[in-house]
Amino acid sequence: MRDREIAQCLPGEIVTWGDGRDRPASKLVFVYDHSGAPEWFSEELVFSAVQRSALAWSPCGVPNAVQRIKPASALPEGAVIVQWSEKNSGGNFAQADLGRGLLAMSPAMFRLLSTRNPMHDARETLQMVISHEMGHHFGLMAHSRRCVDVTSYYDNGKGERCFTRDGNMPRPGFEYRATLPTACDIARCIQANNPKP
Repeated sequence: MRDREIAQCLPGEIVTWGDGRDRPASKLVFVYDHSGAPEWFSEELVFSAVQRSALAWSPCGVPNAVQRIKPASALPEGAVIVQWSEKNSGGNFAQADLGRGLLAMSPAMFRLLSTRNPMHDARETLQMVISHEMGHHFGLMAHSRRCVDVTSYYDNGKGERCFTRDGNMPRPGFEYRATLPTACDIARCIQANNPKP
């Protein structure tokens, strides 16, 4: 069921929490800075995850590229710095700051994940949080109510939950969200970046 939800977006399934307004995005260049990354994440591993996310969002139609940071070089137009920063990640696994052109990940949160759940493959969480925050840079400001979407969250803190196609909630401890944008994430992104007059 989950695989079908990832690959297919049925009529009426594009539903958000109403916590933002999607909008068109401009050309994006994701510039990766490996400084401060947890020691078990190699630069190549994280850079590849950034590339996979950007490629997966490409059907939106927003021109984008991924590159490594170049010391003492000017940032390209449309640059979004993908960095490791406690301050800029806001106490979350990651956070997008569109005004400052940042996608910041928290080393401490990944260390905590490693300590509390050493059997969990943290690469999946890394891919998911990069894809989720990158979706904001591609114009998806609202979060999806479909549990499987990479742009979702499971509840709004007011007792309301996301939904699955079969009506069952994801089992505790299982990450139901996709690691890359789903068909509904892409459909929303296309709508946001091709607004009707």
